[in-house]
Amino acid sequence: MNRSIKLIVEALLFSSDRPLNAKELRNWIPDATTAEINRALEELVEEYDHLGRSFVIREVAGGYQFRTHPMFAPFILAMLKTSPARLSRAALETLAIIAYKQPILRQEIERLRGVDVGGILRSLMEKGLVRIVGRKNLPGRPLIYGTTKKFLEVFGLKDLNSLPKLKEIKELANHEQETHQEEEAEEPEAPETGPSSAPPPEH
Repeated sequence: MNRSIKLIVEALLFSSDRPLNAKELRNWIPDATTAEINRALEELVEEYDHLGRSFVIREVAGGYQFRTHPMFAPFILAMLKTSPARLSRAALETLAIIAYKQPILRQEIERLRGVDVGGILRSLMEKGLVRIVGRKNLPGRPLIYGTTKKFLEVFGLKDLNSLPKLKEIKELANHEQETHQEEEAEEPEAPETGPSSAPPPEH
């Protein structure tokens, strides 16, 4: 393979603020075939894995992107003086339902969560994590929701098939709960305090 193709692919990935796939890259490298670009991507991924640098190339959201190792996130955030956008527990639960059950109606989400999710849906859409994918052929033509490419990018997923299995999540949750219970059991009980040692009141 022409080494210059791999260097061009590397430069384009480095300069892009979003993941790029082979089809997009070929638009900017007309002399290269899709096979050559795919081979260049595979070699770059392997090379950066073995370099031991603070960043790697990962396949996310249907394309390839330079990604910093999570362990360096606190230092980068300190430099930028920003904090990562955090989702509330309710938002995470709603997002998880959409991710695993999509395409899904708002009514179906609310039935699973047992509460109104209108405000949460708006917030997730404003963050670019959820989008409207169509309307259901039912009375009122209710909206159908699904996740976005940004959702895959934010969570470092190649595609929706890369989502952890529900069984794995339940096992992790159970393990964390057991660990928390063990830590609570190991904590010494606080000494009792009260007026038992005080002299009786005078009459």
